Amino acid sequence: MSSSPRPAERAARIPPLAPFRSRDFTLLWLGSFVSQAGSQMHVVAVSWQVYQLTGDPLALGGIGVARLVPLLLLALGSGVLADAFDRRKLMLVSQVAMLLCALALAVASALGVVTIWWIYIITALSSAAGTLGLPARQAIVPSLVPREQLQSALSLNLISFQTATIVGPSLGGLVIAWLGVGWVYSIDALSFLAVIVALLLMRVGAVVGERRPATLGAALEGLAFVRRTPLIWSTMMLDFLATLFGSATVLLPLFATDILEVGSAGLGLLYAAPSVGAVAASTILSLKGGMRRQGAVLLWAVGLYGLCTAVFGFSTSFWLSLLMLAGVGASDTVSMVVRQTVRQINTPDAMRGRMTATGMLFFAGGPQLGEIEAGVAARLLGGPLSVAVGGVACVITVGVLAALTPQLRAYDQ
Repeated sequence: MSSSPRPAERAARIPPLAPFRSRDFTLLWLGSFVSQAGSQMHVVAVSWQVYQLTGDPLALGGIGVARLVPLLLLALGSGVLADAFDRRKLMLVSQVAMLLCALALAVASALGVVTIWWIYIITALSSAAGTLGLPARQAIVPSLVPREQLQSALSLNLISFQTATIVGPSLGGLVIAWLGVGWVYSIDALSFLAVIVALLLMRVGAVVGERRPATLGAALEGLAFVRRTPLIWSTMMLDFLATLFGSATVLLPLFATDILEVGSAGLGLLYAAPSVGAVAASTILSLKGGMRRQGAVLLWAVGLYGLCTAVFGFSTSFWLSLLMLAGVGASDTVSMVVRQTVRQINTPDAMRGRMTATGMLFFAGGPQLGEIEAGVAARLLGGPLSVAVGGVACVITVGVLAALTPQLRAYDQ
């Protein structure tokens, strides 16, 4: 008597590009890639313009604050909305609002009336709009592809995002040099049209399952669901603690200048290295199509993330540093795909928006607090030792969570 194949075995038989058989997934993927490339151009433009206006590195930190505060305030509410209303329509509202924010910066720049506070305000509004749409964006993916194609779909989404993070900043810098910063904002505004048109052409229906009113109680239900589901809770804690201890990116200017002595050109390569590793890992995952023992894979991936971070901290070789940063990006991507797959598969559709919103708090809080931790540790221990210690702490965290969460260690869907 033959037994039925395991899910991972069935997934392995599916072509890696199978999610593109879904018309709606393909539309959203293409539209999102164009929009994400424009948004990455926007990131470069905002940073460049703020520094040109102020000449103060501290003012650059204000951009991060302007993005973080709306996310922390609105994340849970956005998850409630994603479970209470049509996710496609929520995404449309979010994208239109972000388009208008880009236009506001383009017009102000063209008229020569832009100020630092205008940039902060528009950045905060754009972050608020993006926060309201993100849970709907992530929660809608399982509705677009069959369950066994979800890992491939998430990998393809990561390829899109990471490629945009390589292409967008490069194009943004060229446009600023050739045409001026205002044109970057204009191009970003136009890029939103791609995803807006894609959303209008999609045929996916509204929320599947029981709708709930958009109330505080509904938001707390999402938190309670995550807390009483050890498998999902442990993936979020792993995400938070890994980025808390393993955030080396904020110190890259210090390494480029004082440790590796490679200047601004080398700094650009250091920033690009994680994205190169991430694209490579995403491509391999999408080609592989499925994996066994996802829980163990997740733990090993985060452990490798910490190890690469620690080696980077001690490295005085530019090429070894690039390799370790690529390893950071690759291992983080594997971790991200597995985390998202585990969460989406093990969350009821009517709860996915709120689960995603709760994850946003961990996703945003870890890196932001990690940058503060890295700065304080670098002041006390020096840059190399602070990064290395953070990487080791990340590895220890993996061991502790693995010991405390047998459900995660044994997970094999």
